[in-house]
Amino acid sequence: MNIGFVGLGIMGSPMAANLLKAGYVVTGYDVSAERLEQLTALGGKAATGVVDAVAGADVVITMLPDSPQVEEVAPLVIEYGKPNLLYIDMSTIKPETSRWVARQAAAVGVRALDAPVSGGERGAIDGTLSIMVGGAPEDVEAARPVLDRLGVTVVHVGPAGAGQTVKAANQLVVGGIYGLVSEAIVLLEASGVDPAPGLDVLAGGLAGSRILELKRHTMVKREFAPGFRIDLHHKDMGIALAAAREAGVSLPLTGQVAQLVAAARAQGHGALDHSALLKVIERLNA
Repeated sequence: MNIGFVGLGIMGSPMAANLLKAGYVVTGYDVSAERLEQLTALGGKAATGVVDAVAGADVVITMLPDSPQVEEVAPLVIEYGKPNLLYIDMSTIKPETSRWVARQAAAVGVRALDAPVSGGERGAIDGTLSIMVGGAPEDVEAARPVLDRLGVTVVHVGPAGAGQTVKAANQLVVGGIYGLVSEAIVLLEASGVDPAPGLDVLAGGLAGSRILELKRHTMVKREFAPGFRIDLHHKDMGIALAAAREAGVSLPLTGQVAQLVAAARAQGHGALDHSALLKVIERLNA
């Protein structure tokens, strides 16, 4: 099977690598020549543009930063994709954008899915992502062999756009947990308690979470190498708040977390990992 892959960033590159390991023929495109070289070094093919990546592909995957990039690329995928193309957008974007893509695709016989992911760079490298998929059930089943190579949890959550709504819910929960873990660290240190064993206890009890499992040691050490950047989480919190307005619901804690993420970005931490919310909480207590 031939797969066109557009967007070879911090998530897309390891995802494309896992598809190559699984035996798929992957033709990738990215604005970065370095990322294209990395793909070819692994046995993939470098495309000269989006149209070149799409040409002849049975499946096209896009992993792009935000809705504007998807709105730019999706029409090319739809126009130049072959009949009955399976188009899987794995970017994190507004649900309304995914619904728009699905309508445009259906009009010409392209099968479109929104399939955002959770798990960060580590999950992309290990092929252990959680993937929330919106679209027609039969199209989700057609995509499952590919998605199973990228994640261990692949769930059809509803029609077009539903995957993005679930991802918005995921991001508001993740942001909230990072904020609370940050507050726990500040409280423990201010009280003269070593946060490392303290968080070990929390991780083994009811407060345990994937974030505590993976990030507690680096947060205590103030190591914020990006697995998922503050800049991207800031974008995602905007999506969550927009989804709340569209649904007509009040999410007060989400609003607070969104302000903390915005503060991290305003303080110059946008390129750091989202666990750098700790720096904001520390600054509040300086």
